[in-house]
Amino acid sequence: MADNKEKVGFFASIKRRAVEIKGELKKIVWPTKSQIVNNTLVVIAVSLIAAVLIFGLDTIFGLVLKLIY
Repeated sequence: MADNKEKVGFFASIKRRAVEIKGELKKIVWPTKSQIVNNTLVVIAVSLIAAVLIFGLDTIFGLVLKLIY
């Protein structure tokens, strides 16, 4: 039985895929420079806060363990 799908050559398949990818890339809404800077600053701030909290908890737990031993 024959398939209803048309057999496509290797290079035609690659070309079709490239056209589809190009079309999808046009749909992307890229962030502005100010959005990138803002998001970067938020990530740095949250990372620093997390680092300080982890350092503080580590120090407290270390002191508690020293008192126990």
